Amino acid sequence: MSLAELDALLEMMAENPPPQDGPLALRDWFEAAHATLPIPERLNIRRVDAGPVGGELIQPEGAMSDRLIIYYHGGGFVLGSSKTHRTVAANLARVANVTVLAADYRLAPEHAFPAAHDDALAVYHWALVNGYEAIALAGDSAGGNLALSTAVRVREAEWRSPAALALMSPALDFAADGTSHHCVTDDPILSKDLVALFLGAYLPGQDLRDPAVSPLFADLSNLPPVLVHVGSREMLRDDSVNIVQKLRDAGNQADLRIWDGMCHSWQLYAALVREGMDSIEESARFLRAHLLPS
Repeated sequence: MSLAELDALLEMMAENPPPQDGPLALRDWFEAAHATLPIPERLNIRRVDAGPVGGELIQPEGAMSDRLIIYYHGGGFVLGSSKTHRTVAANLARVANVTVLAADYRLAPEHAFPAAHDDALAVYHWALVNGYEAIALAGDSAGGNLALSTAVRVREAEWRSPAALALMSPALDFAADGTSHHCVTDDPILSKDLVALFLGAYLPGQDLRDPAVSPLFADLSNLPPVLVHVGSREMLRDDSVNIVQKLRDAGNQADLRIWDGMCHSWQLYAALVREGMDSIEESARFLRAHLLPS
């Protein structure tokens, strides 16, 4: 286990702390800190008009043209983009040998709920009308929320279901009912203040137990197979533990892996932390297995 690698990374990140003067400055800081992380070679990356904001279509050489993974980036609905999360999306494409759409969506506070959720659903509709025979969904943090919420809305709309979902450190319980929201006090990535900033920007005045906001409280019946990865050091750890149990109780296939010592969305740092790449590769193999015809 490369805990020493993660600790060294966190020490380096602490030398460039996030600004404290509002969400827009925080967004610029996050973009600058993450948009230049390394990605694999021999991938074709181009912008496409997928949904209201578009996204990056990442195509490995020789990938099947009728299979697609939609990847929704994290960032609390306030930060992030297809560029900041290229490391995850590009390595999903490389390992699965499947085209990945790294979806962008409108961000808060300029665009509060339900903007991001509506954009995520619009991206899925774009994939349907553009002829993809099988579509899987993936996402980290807020993007994991968007992936699961989109699957629920697709079922409700009676559209063709996603083949599978891979959720990384998903944020699913904004009511903070999970024990880890209160007992984990040394989360090196998320703090209560940061979570409050995100909720205030995207969910002002919303009922935080509304299933449309917190899919932990949604009807979870008749959903595709789900794989969930979460770190043991995360404030959001129990979001993953509880969603897997609820998915199983609703009759779905759901698997959980808790990564010992890992922090929130550690996959972003896959180039530096071995477990980050291991998580991406395991997720990619899971999605590929459900996307390809048997």
